[in-house]
Amino acid sequence: MYAQEVCLFGDSIARGVVLDAQDAYKPIKESFASLAAAELGIALINKARFGCTITKGREIIEHYLNRDDVAEDGAAPANAASGASPLLYAHADSAAKPLSSDEARRVEKARRFAFLEFGGNDCDFRWDQISANPRAEHLPATTPERFFAMYGELIDKLKAKGIQPVLMTLPPLDAERYFNWFTRMGLDRRAILEWLGDVQFIYRWHESYSSAIWEIGETYDAPVADIRKIFLEQRNYSRFLCKDGIHPNAEGHQLIKAEIIAFARQLIAQAALNR
Repeated sequence: MYAQEVCLFGDSIARGVVLDAQDAYKPIKESFASLAAAELGIALINKARFGCTITKGREIIEHYLNRDDVAEDGAAPANAASGASPLLYAHADSAAKPLSSDEARRVEKARRFAFLEFGGNDCDFRWDQISANPRAEHLPATTPERFFAMYGELIDKLKAKGIQPVLMTLPPLDAERYFNWFTRMGLDRRAILEWLGDVQFIYRWHESYSSAIWEIGETYDAPVADIRKIFLEQRNYSRFLCKDGIHPNAEGHQLIKAEIIAFARQLIAQAALNR
């Protein structure tokens, strides 16, 4: 199978942003996306942006799809290279749903792919507002219902342009480390804890959005790369996260890279068996 176009849409994790020794956010050259693209021999178009939610992601994707060289329903872009590099696809664990014959044929036919990594910013709250008024109602940046619906719309838009979407689960966060990070500048920790109930609610809430990605993939017939699993298999996954508790560090990006490459090889093997 050959890929004429592989895009990545998402937030700062997909962009390769880490927290450096001076507590500044900076992209690294050895991000999972760059590493995987190099090893797989593909040219990657990275459209991920820091702080991106599914709402902002939709704007970026719609702008991308409105390019003159994006054709309808599977036609290759006019400027697509005839000798594109092989795309080895993605890894699902043994419990993941295998591709159906129809799915495998569609993946095999597709020459353009979009990896989608959203949810980490969507599930986040305005902690300053919670600190100021913990007894008020507070909503996340994107409610679960809206997240599900908008993600589905994006999948349909990409498929309509002949682009195969691949969803990515979320790396787990370290709730205590993240709580310490976002309250470090003087937010009322006691007030925020009153609203949370317990610090681990942050983990559980974040996890619910990652779980929703599986449901979205099932509902909209899109494969899911489970990058969360490889973190949770580590005895201490927090050592693969930055000081803020939410961004994978350089070692974390190596974990994600390995999972994406394994996922890629399994998917192409499944497609070959279903020809």
